[in-house]
Amino acid sequence: MMMQRKYVIYFTIVIVISGLCCALAAMVAGIGNRFGWWDFHTGIRFLKWAAYGEAAMIAGSLISLAVAVFKSKSAILMSLIGTIIGLTALAIPASMWMIAHRVPPIHDITTDTENTPKFVAIVKLRKDASNPVEYGGQQVAKLQRMAYPDIGPLIIDDSPARAFELAFETAQKMGWEIANADTDNGLIEATATTFWFGFKDDVAIRITAQEHGSRIDVRSVSRVGISDIGTNAKRIRTFVKLLKKIQSSHF
Repeated sequence: MMMQRKYVIYFTIVIVISGLCCALAAMVAGIGNRFGWWDFHTGIRFLKWAAYGEAAMIAGSLISLAVAVFKSKSAILMSLIGTIIGLTALAIPASMWMIAHRVPPIHDITTDTENTPKFVAIVKLRKDASNPVEYGGQQVAKLQRMAYPDIGPLIIDDSPARAFELAFETAQKMGWEIANADTDNGLIEATATTFWFGFKDDVAIRITAQEHGSRIDVRSVSRVGISDIGTNAKRIRTFVKLLKKIQSSHF
């Protein structure tokens, strides 16, 4: 009986250590891409296999928990810890997978699909990007409208000069790296870097005069990857929300 309990404890320890290793591998998957240790394809493979490992570890923890109830009460806590570690580490890649299957495989989102904001200064920064700077046309526009019907231009009752100031301040507060601020043409270009993998996405903000104010259009485009997993749409929504907040705070 003592031997059986010892084996249960050993098995549980191995499961917990394996889960921690898989969690570390998932973390390193993004860090490696951010610091250029490997390309994003390798990072995604790291993440995928780490997720598989966590799923196997969760199954092992549940088996260990079931056996521990009858064989070794001291292994119950470790089995619970292993299950929690596995579920926590698996949550992020699982969430990404679900979003990727819910949104269309596009990476260029804009508030104006008919006359998209153009990149000027950013073009040279994208010379090694796998995704082109040119807009994908009506097929991409159709997919965007189906997935993100709320994405549209922002109309404010401020002058174009004031709208430009608000947009510039908002871009700075978003933490973007400003590449171009052309007041004459009402164009702001910037690069946003994602937190985990360090992906570079480029943003163009266009300000045009309206009869009673200004129109602000935003375009956010990923440099790599077929699907952005909803990142660009989320970025535009956050930008619009923050700009409105900044605008209201100045009154």
